[in-house]
Amino acid sequence: METAEENFASLGLTLPPPPKPLGVYKPCLVDGKYLYLSGHGTVQEDGTLIIGRVGKDMDMDAGKLAARQVGLAMLATIKANIGTLNKVKRVIKVLGMVNCTPEFERHPYVINGCSELFASVWGTENGIGVRSAVGFGSLPDNIPVEIEALFELE
Repeated sequence: METAEENFASLGLTLPPPPKPLGVYKPCLVDGKYLYLSGHGTVQEDGTLIIGRVGKDMDMDAGKLAARQVGLAMLATIKANIGTLNKVKRVIKVLGMVNCTPEFERHPYVINGCSELFASVWGTENGIGVRSAVGFGSLPDNIPVEIEALFELE
């Protein structure tokens, strides 16, 4: 059985720098066997953000790629704070927020960009937890997606 680190390496993706807080909060908190991640945005490899509103500035496929990028930022925070993805036992809960037009209704499709990444890293049994995917009228800096999550540690 491959480890989370091996699974991630096989994807050929690159982690962005772990995002720095833009307010008064911790991006990551460990409480016993639980790892909480604050809402993460669309930080790219060069530190810039993917910007735009789904349904106006980008279509749902671009939104899904933005959600995957958020997942990568979350993985970067995990590695920066606990050293390895292998210490995560499973994904418990994901809350995905989509900055979209009022008419847009495919929020779950967009957030699948992150959920599919997590399933690829930790496997379908441990990488898929419970989830909510909802639409918002705006998000900080006009990012298209923000995601927070709860994980169980080994």
